Amino acid sequence: MSSASARTPRSQLATMADLLAIPEEERHHEVLDGEVVPKEVAGARHGLGQTSAGSWVARRFSRQPNGPSRPGGWWVLSDVEIELAPHQIVGPDLAGWRRSRMAEVPDVYPLTLRPDWVCEIVNGADARRRDGVQKRRIYADAGVPYYWLVDMQRQVLTVLRWTHAGYVEVQQAERHQRIRVEPFEAVELPVGVLFGEDDE
Repeated sequence: MSSASARTPRSQLATMADLLAIPEEERHHEVLDGEVVPKEVAGARHGLGQTSAGSWVARRFSRQPNGPSRPGGWWVLSDVEIELAPHQIVGPDLAGWRRSRMAEVPDVYPLTLRPDWVCEIVNGADARRRDGVQKRRIYADAGVPYYWLVDMQRQVLTVLRWTHAGYVEVQQAERHQRIRVEPFEAVELPVGVLFGEDDE
């Protein structure tokens, strides 16, 4: 006799079409593992982390090279939808592409070129599970080379590097530290700026 689970039809996995069916003004969702999931409501602390991290990276790297303090060579975007696979459509807080791989930002929706770096701002236990477990696996499956987790409550930056076996943690730093961190190691990062301290 077949089990109840075997008799239950598998639900259809969501795709980009399901996202587009949501009215544009309400489309604050991702498709994770084939399920349409609302994005976390971004409170003030989340917004601070996103703005602070994005500003530090963009000021130094999201431009053409311009000397040792501004090495350039990247496009850095916030809140952009990226289709990593038909049933994995993510909207990371920040994402970066090396200009050597993406010569210009395409006028398409969603982007389909895998980013070279993603950063998620983590604020709370639910986000820690989603970003630290589910999205970590999704980004690893897509081969995203670098994944940053900026934990606003713990005030810790975790840096992951992709390998064929999945992500390995290469660095963890607290607010008071100054570090050189992949893939932006050309410029020293005062970690506190990710949490709202003044940039130097």
